[in-house]
Amino acid sequence: MNLIVLLNNDFIDDTHITLTDKRFEHIRTIHQSSVGDSVKLGQLNGMMGTGIITAITDNKVDIEVKLDQAPPEKLPLKVILALPRPKMIRRIFRSIAELGIEELIIINSYKVEKSFWNSPALTDEKVEGYLMAGLQQAKDTVLPRVSFKRLFKPFLEDELPAIVQGSRGIIAHPATGKPCPHSINESAVLAIGPEGGFTEYEVNKFIEAGFEGIHLGERILRVENALAAITSKLY
Repeated sequence: MNLIVLLNNDFIDDTHITLTDKRFEHIRTIHQSSVGDSVKLGQLNGMMGTGIITAITDNKVDIEVKLDQAPPEKLPLKVILALPRPKMIRRIFRSIAELGIEELIIINSYKVEKSFWNSPALTDEKVEGYLMAGLQQAKDTVLPRVSFKRLFKPFLEDELPAIVQGSRGIIAHPATGKPCPHSINESAVLAIGPEGGFTEYEVNKFIEAGFEGIHLGERILRVENALAAITSKLY
């Protein structure tokens, strides 16, 4: 953890907190902190700053906090992502938060197995945990917005036009369109398919909605690697 993210119920008053969970264990065993040491802190969806440890035992740590720094700005990027395989969800959601992406929209696709939608990895508690881990790695406090759209065609036809309005629509698909653009100076909506890519029908639906096709060359990357590579190229 490069930043300890605080929740409302951690606060004893406006400037003092007590931690007893894995964040406390991290401070005690990984940072090996002691009384008087400083730690980097930030309130979830709020300000960041520092804290001074005032007491630490085998069970808890007490910290006096001063939150006076704004979190880093999000990238002007929304990602539309076909639901990944359950074992990839944790890594991908964490990467979304680490990269500073402002919004993630998970959609269905022909190549997404129906059983994936019933994965316990998609509970609200699990999803927030993955995102929190990304925030703490990247020294950020603001959660990206996340939504789930299980019906592909209604989402493309009824919701996507408003989402992409005023932004550059981009769909990443092997052998489609042109190489990924570099250092764009505008907001964008990026669509990435499942392992194996979108079907031709799905790609065409995005193209009809005004999206431009882009690729990363001859190599076929895993979803999480394509996400990081494209984001870094765009911004």
